[in-house]
Amino acid sequence: MADTKTASGAPYSAAMDGKTHEQTYRGFVRFVEIATGVVICWVLALAVGGIREAWLTAIFGVVLSGIAGAVGALAPAIGWKAPLVVGLLLALYLAFA
Repeated sequence: MADTKTASGAPYSAAMDGKTHEQTYRGFVRFVEIATGVVICWVLALAVGGIREAWLTAIFGVVLSGIAGAVGALAPAIGWKAPLVVGLLLALYLAFA
């Protein structure tokens, strides 16, 4: 892993705002987690549409995953768990319908 220490031994130079940098990094990681969950839901919805030929259910899954992603982005306590629920519902439909 890269060394984040500068020559003086401090983690950030005087020109950098360490607190803002850390907040931006946490926000980026949170966005990537939620976006990955939404994309997995889209893939599962395509599988539901293609394998089960339930295209209305697939469309509903895509819309629901978008809403779940927005809820996860606006509520930090929920985060990636909202798209996970939609993904599980789509996977269950794919497995048992």
